[in-house]
Amino acid sequence: MDKKASVKQIFLYSLINYLGTAIGIVSTVLIYPKDKELLGTIRYIDNISQLLFPIMVLGASHALIKFYPALDEHKRRQLFNYSILSICVISVMVLAGVMLYTGISNDKNDYLFYFAFPIAVSLAFVELFRKQAQDLQKLAVPTLYEKIIPKIALPLVFLMFLNHVIGAVESMLYYTICYIVVFVLTAIYLFKHFKPGFNYRFKTLFGEISRRDYFRYSLYAFAGSLGSLLAFRIDGIVIFNLISEEANGTFTIGVSLASVLQIPAVGMFALYAPIVSKHLKLGNFDELNTKYKEVAKLLFFIGAVLFSCIVLGIDDLFHLMPTYDKIKDSIPIVLILGFSVLINMATGFNGEIITYSKYYRFNLITILLLIFLNVSLNLYFIYYTNLGIVGVAYASFLSMTLFNISKLVFIHKKFGLLPFDANFGKLALVFIASGVAIYFLPNSESHFINLVYKTGLSLAINITAIYKLRLIFQVNQWIDKALKVIRK
Repeated sequence: MDKKASVKQIFLYSLINYLGTAIGIVSTVLIYPKDKELLGTIRYIDNISQLLFPIMVLGASHALIKFYPALDEHKRRQLFNYSILSICVISVMVLAGVMLYTGISNDKNDYLFYFAFPIAVSLAFVELFRKQAQDLQKLAVPTLYEKIIPKIALPLVFLMFLNHVIGAVESMLYYTICYIVVFVLTAIYLFKHFKPGFNYRFKTLFGEISRRDYFRYSLYAFAGSLGSLLAFRIDGIVIFNLISEEANGTFTIGVSLASVLQIPAVGMFALYAPIVSKHLKLGNFDELNTKYKEVAKLLFFIGAVLFSCIVLGIDDLFHLMPTYDKIKDSIPIVLILGFSVLINMATGFNGEIITYSKYYRFNLITILLLIFLNVSLNLYFIYYTNLGIVGVAYASFLSMTLFNISKLVFIHKKFGLLPFDANFGKLALVFIASGVAIYFLPNSESHFINLVYKTGLSLAINITAIYKLRLIFQVNQWIDKALKVIRK
């Protein structure tokens, strides 16, 4: 991957995600709290679709990245076509399963599966197309469609619902249609830059790569993806069924705001996946170790800067909102899940290293561990404590932390790689010291002044200290370039 193209793609990817998140934050604090029940129901539909679409993909998107380096251009097109056919066939089977389940079930919410299914189909194809665009270094536009369209559509749906233009069912229908639009636009863009043809004879493809290896890898990748989504989405399903739709809406607000932190990580992991796969195939472990440390340090820096601002300013920010009474219950959710995201960023692309190595089966073990811990802890906090959705957030945090630790230990044992060095420790100390000092500074009577001076001071101290100590090469490079422009 060309370095300039890679940096540009990461920048565009992050910019688009932040734009989508900015739209989402405005909606989250000003629109969604006005009807948490509808928000909780839509999140439940989203959770179902997120659990269905990995079944439809069945690991095909990961296999596309895994086997690409070993194939010529013609075979790559064949592999892509095979993946499309596979998703089509499995989607029909999933639909049959949904119809069978809803036919024998007496749950009043069964009809929601029929909103979730077309979303899941759309997500399955978008996932595959995004992986192909990733190899073409054309990730920005598909990301624009995927991250912006739903973020615009959902608040518009809410506004129409709140103003009695449409009902609840119509709201869910329009939300579903927006994902179909994303699928169609992504397909049009990809096929403009990539011509796979219509060759659906795959004998020569599986003469080049082992059919057994392909299916074995795909099944393990599928199990890992499904398990991962189950582990991360179980909270929305548990809250919806065991607490209430409104509580699910409150939790959704917290999840949405905490997800701001992980945007750079998502983009970087996506664009580094082919690089990780290539280094592992060629055995370039020294270079992989260097990248591992660089990315982990950079992501921790970005995440810690943002998380510090959230910790120091979220209460003051929410006080400035007219919906404060309806969103204040989400504050502990944001802090707990935000810290969980920060830990995930600090461990770098450990999941990608395992996924694209010969030890990819270990992902299944860690995912099963994560599911067991998350489900068990969710049930414990709901039934044996009075913490409610805060307990669900703690369950997610604890299970996610143990999940990342298990992957770190495994990678160190098998490859001798760690994402941490001495500068990483110094980095953590800078953020802890500055955060504690600023947190205990006196507050003014104005929430706006508190927000500006505490978050501003945090940004100034942390960025200056890390620049002066030269802890992260990329940060010093960016600041030096900015200073040259200013001095001209």
